[in-house]
Amino acid sequence: MTEIDAPQEQDFGVLERGDATIAVRFTRQLPHPPQKVWRALTEAGHLAAWFPTTIEGDMTTVGAPLRFAFSQVPVPPMDGRMHAFDPPKLLEFTWGEDTLRFELTAHEDGTTLELTATFIELGKVARDGAGWHVCLDRLGYELAGVPAPGEEDQRWRLVHPEYVARFGPEAATIGPPREWEDTYGPADAGPG
Repeated sequence: MTEIDAPQEQDFGVLERGDATIAVRFTRQLPHPPQKVWRALTEAGHLAAWFPTTIEGDMTTVGAPLRFAFSQVPVPPMDGRMHAFDPPKLLEFTWGEDTLRFELTAHEDGTTLELTATFIELGKVARDGAGWHVCLDRLGYELAGVPAPGEEDQRWRLVHPEYVARFGPEAATIGPPREWEDTYGPADAGPG
């Protein structure tokens, strides 16, 4: 087993509650140009290293239907739709019932990536916030061209308790799907 890096404070998502929306916003500073980050967000070969599913459908066409299939866990596929595609600045789509919005801003040291995950259900925000945290960590390793340390489930178990503490117990009433626990063990088993 490879040792997992400790999470950095600046990498944690921030809960944003509006009148009708619940979102977690992540901001990552990446030492890579926007075009490279864009390819990692949109090309299948790069997505396989960090995104939790495959993406089937025309990601370049606003309004196109998308299908998301898990390869590691026997969870049923989800449907979605493309909402925005503006290379290399903006990518937005629904992923099941949630909306994912990736915004890229160039700066002299690389790119600021902002991911906003908007949810319809508060109870799963800590679970999914921890999941997107892990995905963004893995994206960073993919962009650097090095393997991510440890397994995804180990990393999730490491950061999930912090998301529960930050967002509160009402944001953690829904745990991982049964299929995930059947594959990786109980969510409360702890890392490693």
